[in-house]
Amino acid sequence: MSRLPALAALPLLAFSPFARADDTPPVSNPTPETIEVTGLRRDGLNLDKASTAGSRLGLTPLETPASVDVISGDEVRERGDTRVMDAVSRAPGFTSVATPGDGNSALSARGFTGVDSVKQLYDGTQLSIGAGTSTFPFDTWNVDRIEVLSGPASVLYGSGAIGGAVNIVPRKPDGSALQNNVQFTFGSDNTFREQADSTGPLGSTAAYRLDVSHNSSDGYVDRGQSKSTAISAIVQWDPRPDLHFTFSEDYGQQNPMGYFGTPLIDGQLDTRLDGRNFNVGDATINWTDNWARIKTEWNATTGLTLHNEAYWLYSNRHWREAEGYTFQPDTDLVQRDTFIEIYHNESQIGDRADATYDSTILGRNNRAVVGFEFSSVRFEHSNDSPYGGREQLDPFDFSPGSFIDLAGTTPKFRTHTQQYSGFAEDRLEILDNLSLVGGVRTDAYDLRRDSLVAGGRTKKDFLSTSYHVGAVYNPIPHLALYAQYATATDPVGSIITLSPHSQQFDLSTGREVEVGAKQTFWDERGEWTLAAYRIVKNKLLITDPTDPDITEQVGQQSSRGIEASFALALGGGWRVEANGTILGARFDDFTESDGATTVSRKGKIPPSVPEQAANAYVTWNFLPDWQARAGVRYVGKSYADNANTLTLPAYEVVDTGLTWAPTPRFGVDLRLFNALDQTYVAAPYNGGTQWILGRPRAVEVTLRSSF
Repeated sequence: MSRLPALAALPLLAFSPFARADDTPPVSNPTPETIEVTGLRRDGLNLDKASTAGSRLGLTPLETPASVDVISGDEVRERGDTRVMDAVSRAPGFTSVATPGDGNSALSARGFTGVDSVKQLYDGTQLSIGAGTSTFPFDTWNVDRIEVLSGPASVLYGSGAIGGAVNIVPRKPDGSALQNNVQFTFGSDNTFREQADSTGPLGSTAAYRLDVSHNSSDGYVDRGQSKSTAISAIVQWDPRPDLHFTFSEDYGQQNPMGYFGTPLIDGQLDTRLDGRNFNVGDATINWTDNWARIKTEWNATTGLTLHNEAYWLYSNRHWREAEGYTFQPDTDLVQRDTFIEIYHNESQIGDRADATYDSTILGRNNRAVVGFEFSSVRFEHSNDSPYGGREQLDPFDFSPGSFIDLAGTTPKFRTHTQQYSGFAEDRLEILDNLSLVGGVRTDAYDLRRDSLVAGGRTKKDFLSTSYHVGAVYNPIPHLALYAQYATATDPVGSIITLSPHSQQFDLSTGREVEVGAKQTFWDERGEWTLAAYRIVKNKLLITDPTDPDITEQVGQQSSRGIEASFALALGGGWRVEANGTILGARFDDFTESDGATTVSRKGKIPPSVPEQAANAYVTWNFLPDWQARAGVRYVGKSYADNANTLTLPAYEVVDTGLTWAPTPRFGVDLRLFNALDQTYVAAPYNGGTQWILGRPRAVEVTLRSSF
């Protein structure tokens, strides 16, 4: 972390983007001491705004005994983060380790990684994870806010959230007046973005919203073309002041860049391979997601509110790739293998209902929520296993070639999983400045898996209960001190696709202790948070030290760390935001097979877990109608394997830019990404023998207008 002070000064030396297609552009204030901007974002850390990531009670982060970070959609679009993973990786302690193999959705948080340990939800609902993959949501154009909960979230969202949870909340209709926005972007690598939104009234009792986003690019590697389309349509109907219906449909289609990394040569990255794509010339990736929802809210009586959400989710995914590239030192060639074709066909129907009741207990305010959730998931998996095919390539001169299909792609298995969940939360104000918050959730899973090759069915039932208890103390107004104890469960793999072998094991269990402080100050122009935690996860699968053929569920890993965030609106049109984390993550009891023997990994750091990370952003309204921004993202070193022999180097990425908004309805944004053109590793692949490199320096220009 010693490099961070120098890095933090970089934003002051460069211009950066300010783009909010749905807000009025900057307008000057003639006060000589400062340059204010009409519509300048004052959200900061959003400590005083209600969120749903940390509780279903509608608490603000100041009222929640946990680490909750809220990133406004305006902030996301200002910074030019067009993908959800880019935006989330700026939250305290969250880093992206996304790859095409997991749907470009994997995160690392508080020492735990992957879509099965860090959940991603859309407006409080999650498409169940199948085969370690999640592909929606991905586009930030329609985002109202991103709510990030650090630490165990199983008590809110069920099994699979020991590291944290991310909830992407879409923008809602505005029935006050017709509003339209359009935005066009062009930039490096033939990047083009076309985005539009419209919202307004539908008569006197209804309103609509439509968001459309299309992105395309040639990419920063050979044959790196990608494109995506996201459409969100919402109608809100309020037939009575106490009754509200919301009908929504969300569609996403992606053809992401088919780049699975650059192979290491003699264990090192050879910069001569920058921009090389070792995938086959006819590779394809296609993901399609569709979500339909009906939400109802009824203020039944004074203090009692009923909610219900019925939903249908569908996902269809296809990969056809050569994903393995390994350097062969004896021949100086790269072996290309793992010619893999996979289809996912997943559908999920469900319903969540809850009741929130405000009352008093012995004269003290109390809010409670009780609810029930049901889902039914059907998943079919087809592939061409055993993924044969092998070629030897000259790493500096090779033809892309074509996909090799030896086994043929056929359906392999089908599953049906039903989940029944009950949950409850309560917040009681013990004193005027002291409150207690607690919650409990029980999940029952019924998994049925049918083999479509050998025939036969396997069955497994899981039952898990998670809870959390915490207290918030306000020694002075706007300052909160808190402590919390929480438990969680994690599957040994994606529950709905567990193999017959993995079905014999229980869910892993976890627990966390966290203490912290949060405050808003200086007339709410400044905010800060500080948290310290320890998490322990039990029941890891390990190899029996006396017999490599036997797997036991007795392992343990843990993490402890400190997280901090800060936001301050200064005079002279300046605004500063920063966050950082330092953690220690370890395997406490873990062995694995290494050939015919077992090896202990006790004391090793789990893969893809950086123990240091930080973000800083500076905004400066330096002239009327002008705004400059700059930011830096730092990620410390991590490892690509359990033995900690493959090191992923630390990196920092600087983004800068400039905005000019000559009228309230028109603006131009210039963005420079990775301004220092650093080569960095975004994620490891193929056991860490190949590195997925991040985007090199790129420039984008955006024209936006509202009417």
